Amino acid sequence: MRAVHPAELGLELPGAAEHALKVVVVGGFGVGKTTMVRSVSEIRPLHTEEVMSRAGRQLEDTTRISSKSATTVAFDFGRITIGDRSTLYLFGAPGQERFWFLWERLLSGTMGAVLLVDTRRLTDAWYALDRLEHHGMPFIVAVNDFGGPLHSDEHIRGALALGPDVPLVEFDARDHSSSKFVLIALVEHLHALSVRQKH
Repeated sequence: MRAVHPAELGLELPGAAEHALKVVVVGGFGVGKTTMVRSVSEIRPLHTEEVMSRAGRQLEDTTRISSKSATTVAFDFGRITIGDRSTLYLFGAPGQERFWFLWERLLSGTMGAVLLVDTRRLTDAWYALDRLEHHGMPFIVAVNDFGGPLHSDEHIRGALALGPDVPLVEFDARDHSSSKFVLIALVEHLHALSVRQKH
């Protein structure tokens, strides 16, 4: 894996940290990207949520997420210290189609990505899948728990046309330990890919 230099992110590393790892959380509208960044960040996360206007609700399909009252209009940002010399910077991409133009910049210099999906709206993940594959970005798929419907791993893999080498995990974006588990799964996946490329 290539360590991303802080200058590529436009950020300063805290203390004696030498290596920056940039991870982006992507997915459709309302799948829990902001919630995940908030739950796992060791600092108070930067977020750009705004109250959804009546016009905004007309642009987005909120049928299955009628309780959603705010939406990300730029990106979310959090930070996690890994050991003494590495820091993980976590970016949450906006899910609404009108903000997709920001994704290209967010994906630049990224080590890997977490694709969040909601089993109630699996087709909402297709744009994110397309962008990740276009960039050749290593990623894992994390199924956020919204209380159903329950689907087998095989059904989810089939609906998203995922290869067997893409890790699929279930989690609760509201829970710190659960979100941390997702990031550990991504780092392990990136390490496995790195080892495979060397052989």
